[in-house]
Amino acid sequence: MIHLPQAAIITERIQETKTIFTLKLRFEDPQIQAEYHFQPGQFNMLYLHGVGEIPISIVSDPKDSDFLQHTIRVVGRVTQGFSRLQAGDSIGVRGAFGSAWPLAENKRKDIIFFTGGLGCAPVVAAIKYVLKRRNDYDNVCIIQGVKHADDLIWRQQYQTWQEQHNVQIYLAADVSSPGWKGHVGPPTELLHQADFDPDNCCFMLCGPQPMMIAVCQQLHGKGVPDNAIWLSLERNMQCGNAQCGHCQIGPLFACKQGPVFNYSTIKQFIGKPGL
Repeated sequence: MIHLPQAAIITERIQETKTIFTLKLRFEDPQIQAEYHFQPGQFNMLYLHGVGEIPISIVSDPKDSDFLQHTIRVVGRVTQGFSRLQAGDSIGVRGAFGSAWPLAENKRKDIIFFTGGLGCAPVVAAIKYVLKRRNDYDNVCIIQGVKHADDLIWRQQYQTWQEQHNVQIYLAADVSSPGWKGHVGPPTELLHQADFDPDNCCFMLCGPQPMMIAVCQQLHGKGVPDNAIWLSLERNMQCGNAQCGHCQIGPLFACKQGPVFNYSTIKQFIGKPGL
């Protein structure tokens, strides 16, 4: 599964927005389907014959053993190729790769998911994991920001999540649209509304790097320790095996030690030119 792509059938294609779509996959080989496993925060390398291979976060819950789910934004040649696929088409899958969110280690704590743009995708599996095991965690807060209100995907899912006990949802858009009821402005302006104990919490961040750095600075001012903050970093991951060097961050590799890093480990390398 790590070195060679395994054939998977697209069982469903969902168009989320004009440029974002979701693929549900099932391996053609039943044994591979039964043996495959991943943890929230990890990613797969998706391969399209004759076009190329890209790293994509897994957004399904690990217990959903019948299928794998990936949400993709059209940004280049390979993603454009994937966007033309339909149910019944076949692709290649390698994985799962990378580190995962520290969910088991943070039971009985307040969990805050802070995301920007399609950055929500790397934490969706973690959100599903936590909310399906709601009694294992204390307060849960989800803060999501997008550039334009029309870019927000999974609107019904946010509403469903908010209906659960002690779950806060805060949505922000830099530019609003008719009917938008969320905050207008950057999501960092919503952090003060989140209900959490600085001494007993875990923050999980993903999205634009400047946004995550700004959030970490705010949390430092609120007394949240560095080891309670986790970031998912996007890099140009081409092999998934820490061999090609394209995703190197200082001495670390996003595809191996990451993409999920503890802030205390990565803070000396992010936001630095050339790293």
